[in-house]
Amino acid sequence: MSPQKPPVDPVRWQPPPVDPLPEFGSADLTVVALPGNAPEDVVVDAEGNIWTGVDDGRIVRIPPGGGEPTVVATVTGRPLGMHVAQDGRILVCSSPGGLLALDPASGALDTLVREVDGRPLRFCSNVTEIPDGTIFFTESTSAFTYEHFKGAAFEARPRGSLFRRDADGTVLTVLPGLYFANGVTPTADGSALVFAETLGRALSKFWLTGPRAGTVTPLRANLPGLPDNLSTGGDGRIWCAMVSGVNTAADRLATSPPLLRKLLWKLPDTLQPQLESQVWAVAFDPDTGEAVAGLHTAHPEFGQVTGLVEADGRLWMGCIGAPAVANCALP
Repeated sequence: MSPQKPPVDPVRWQPPPVDPLPEFGSADLTVVALPGNAPEDVVVDAEGNIWTGVDDGRIVRIPPGGGEPTVVATVTGRPLGMHVAQDGRILVCSSPGGLLALDPASGALDTLVREVDGRPLRFCSNVTEIPDGTIFFTESTSAFTYEHFKGAAFEARPRGSLFRRDADGTVLTVLPGLYFANGVTPTADGSALVFAETLGRALSKFWLTGPRAGTVTPLRANLPGLPDNLSTGGDGRIWCAMVSGVNTAADRLATSPPLLRKLLWKLPDTLQPQLESQVWAVAFDPDTGEAVAGLHTAHPEFGQVTGLVEADGRLWMGCIGAPAVANCALP
């Protein structure tokens, strides 16, 4: 084991069951090569530019239509989820590093949240902003950075959270105890946030308005894959990137004695359960949780979808399995 690899503290855990989703079939992908690897998320700005971040910290802008990518800035840590703020800045989650804001014109970076409750953010994962300027963001786990994200699966502990940053800079914990909190996006009517728990294999709604404000209700549980980043489509449907299908070996490990997982964690990554390479995205109805559109296929130059956004009639996707983003006609 590398001296830098942190220890794990596993518990026995029963993963959720699996309910199948409709098979929406394949799509004709256009793959756009990038000057870097594993662009985790993709967002679109008011001019139609696509923004993403690669694993060496560089933030990349792709002009409308998929022209030549340009490096705009470099963040400390691994850029993960992103969001275009109302003032035009690009909000960037970095692991480690926290929540950042990028000026798209100058490339200047500002740190918005470096720590919560006196401890540094280790795995700031995804972010969104609602009309009153409040920013909501997730941390997948407080125990590991992105470099050792599999440690969270080995532990099977609910160390993820949803946080809120008010306009005055105050940061509050909204929901602790989540199983690898990941994507977060508002419903089109602003009544709720939808958030994903990757290890929990579920989408839930945190209500912002009405009689249920401040409470959580399930939207879709028992997913047959691992939900990652989310985005809200033009018609209000909730797009979910599915990074991989359920790994049965990993599920069996979750129910195994903790000591076994401590030993397996010390092995090289190649000997541990792996994410499968596929192109999988599903759109859910924001009220019923019904799967209403999507694609599920394989591609030799693109796989393990982690982020997605609608732009000009296309669905753009980021991934952690290739040095590229991809797009297809909107399903």
